[in-house]
Amino acid sequence: MMKHAWDNYRQYGWGHNELKPIARKGHSTNIFGNSQLGATIVDALDTLYIMGLHDEFREGYEWIDKNLDFSVNSEVSVFEVNIRFIGGLLAAYYLSGQEVFKIKAVQLAGKLLPAFNTPTGIPWAMVNLKSGVGRNWGWASAGSSILAEFGTLHMEFVHLSYLTGDPVYYNKVMHIRKLLQKMDRPNGLYPNYLNPRTGRWGQHHTSVGGLGDSFYEYLLKAWLMSDKMDTEARKMYDDAIEAIEKHLIRKSNGGLTFIGEWKNGHLERKMGHLTCFAGGMFALGADGSRDDKAGHYLQLGAEIAHTCHESYDRTTLKLGPEAFKFDGGVEAVAVRQNEKYYILRPEVIETYWYMWRFTHDPKYRQWGWEATQAIDKYCRVSGGFSGVKDVYSSSPTYDDVQQSFFLAETLKYLYLLFSNDDLLPLDNWVFNTEAHPLPVLHLANTTLSGNPAYR
Repeated sequence: MMKHAWDNYRQYGWGHNELKPIARKGHSTNIFGNSQLGATIVDALDTLYIMGLHDEFREGYEWIDKNLDFSVNSEVSVFEVNIRFIGGLLAAYYLSGQEVFKIKAVQLAGKLLPAFNTPTGIPWAMVNLKSGVGRNWGWASAGSSILAEFGTLHMEFVHLSYLTGDPVYYNKVMHIRKLLQKMDRPNGLYPNYLNPRTGRWGQHHTSVGGLGDSFYEYLLKAWLMSDKMDTEARKMYDDAIEAIEKHLIRKSNGGLTFIGEWKNGHLERKMGHLTCFAGGMFALGADGSRDDKAGHYLQLGAEIAHTCHESYDRTTLKLGPEAFKFDGGVEAVAVRQNEKYYILRPEVIETYWYMWRFTHDPKYRQWGWEATQAIDKYCRVSGGFSGVKDVYSSSPTYDDVQQSFFLAETLKYLYLLFSNDDLLPLDNWVFNTEAHPLPVLHLANTTLSGNPAYR
């Protein structure tokens, strides 16, 4: 599947950010601006390397060496470029040792730094790579920055300081953390919107799905990545998870555990595909949790994995919808037409993989195999892989996009699910939110909450 996705991108979309596998031409979205930055190449590098596809890896390496140039007049998403490009380049560097990946990651990081020039130090959502001018998404609550976006820079930026010896990156993300620590949190929950001018929360909407998700993930992973020295991050994670469990996690009438969203003072009984990553997060954070609750969190991870599997199993195609409800008689099923699509997303498979690593219960490989067969049957087209618009329809229409995260995450997590545990062991590697593995940093005699990270 990886070879089919890559070879078609190579043939029809090379250098473009993504591929339209049916039209057989390049594709891009506003998160990458108007530039051809080869997002799929950068995102797929480490997957190619891990799978032993060395010729393909070399093609990617050569394109990056010769063509990847960030001095373009283009407005990009700081978050997306960080997790896909900086994360992808750093992982490729750590796996292969090729210096060019490190050099490009540092160049790009320099282009993102102007986004932090706000009154609070909370970065803008978008930045122009040439001019350094930043702004926020027009749709975000009253000019706010988004929790999952400014809260999902920590891993990559700490590694940048580690590799360069320059504390600037580390200082930027620690400043964000300190600001969040000082703020009042309604019900102990972090709202999804924060105004970078005033430093005040936007509307009180809290989610472990889109807009919130990877902020919580990065608190836990900051602690893991620091060789469990960054106890401040662990405390923030534990506090957040306790509030989430109290206010957002419920059991449906049919006995399915789900994570709702807090909106306008009440709980919306709806869960997104993106939220399904949390099963893996709870399992990953079980060891080291407060009050000896490791068993509890592993069980919670298993319950979320089960609910998300049900969201797949209750469709015609056996692929999960974008969002699903727990209202009345309807459970783990999408109700609105615009929530019935599947865009090759990885989160459910990600949770299967973590649950497999921590329990070795064969059902997780079984569920992963079901998903693999469904993706191969309904999303594979002659020119690559495409998302589908309605997972409840027996004759689905395609969206004609091969997402870069399909190669970075979905196929990587499937490959790891069927590999031995000694391939990228979780004691040594922490995966960023785009599934790019970064090594645990054993920083002798320093704690990341005190000193600038240094080699």
